[in-house]
Amino acid sequence: MLEPQEEYMLAKRYREHDDRDAAHKLVTSHLRLVARIAMGYRGYGLPIGEVISEGNVGLMQAVKRYEPEKGFRLATYAMWWIKASIQEYILRSWSLVKMGTTASQKRLFFNLRKVKGQIQALDDGDLRPDQVTTIAEKLGVSEEDVVSMNRRLSGDTSLNAPIRQEADGGEWQDWLVDDTEDQETILAQQEELDMRRRMLKDAMGTLNDRERRIFEARRLAEDPMTLEDLSTEFGVSRERVRQIEVRAFEKVQENMREAARKVDDRTAEALEHASH
Repeated sequence: MLEPQEEYMLAKRYREHDDRDAAHKLVTSHLRLVARIAMGYRGYGLPIGEVISEGNVGLMQAVKRYEPEKGFRLATYAMWWIKASIQEYILRSWSLVKMGTTASQKRLFFNLRKVKGQIQALDDGDLRPDQVTTIAEKLGVSEEDVVSMNRRLSGDTSLNAPIRQEADGGEWQDWLVDDTEDQETILAQQEELDMRRRMLKDAMGTLNDRERRIFEARRLAEDPMTLEDLSTEFGVSRERVRQIEVRAFEKVQENMREAARKVDDRTAEALEHASH
């Protein structure tokens, strides 16, 4: 994995100067991510090398559109492009299912078996009416689409039955895709969360005790207090509590914006220094 600063510098060089060497390094440093995602789709009876190649196409599209200023790591952004590219390839190539390519049909195709497992609908044959209704509601599709897709995908319901006759066609149990997030994605999301938490903590340090209490009670609590309760606690009107809340929010918002600008300035300085 690239260090955050190096990744940012490479992405800026590519976006601002069309530096192909920088783009190449961004792509090659994330090939493991493509391979890991592609392995989750190995059960569709398609050559894994081709699946990985399609994932690489998605990765290159992600690098082309990546905007490092938004604060997310490339792995977090690229994951969605890689999956989309692989899924489009599977839909084009898998001859068993002849279907349209609407968002709802794709969602049904890739999630029907998982949802059936969640509701214990693993028996042979057609689904019960209540199961059809549940699946349709979960995936946001029509009940007719659920019945049709289930019949197309059923075939031999043994999980060890081969998808195709070829020896390397894979088995139905390979459909059980691991949907847990990969290590790179988790790291990127955690870094983003930690940064936001630090910025919020620092911003709240600019509030006085009353502002902090009202801000936390109204904006951060899982069960926010009412203006009436806070007006009783502080012995002021509800309108006064509302004014304090708005002022506190504006202070926190401005402080976090200023902190973000400082981070951008430090990053720019580091990039300028690196360029020399």
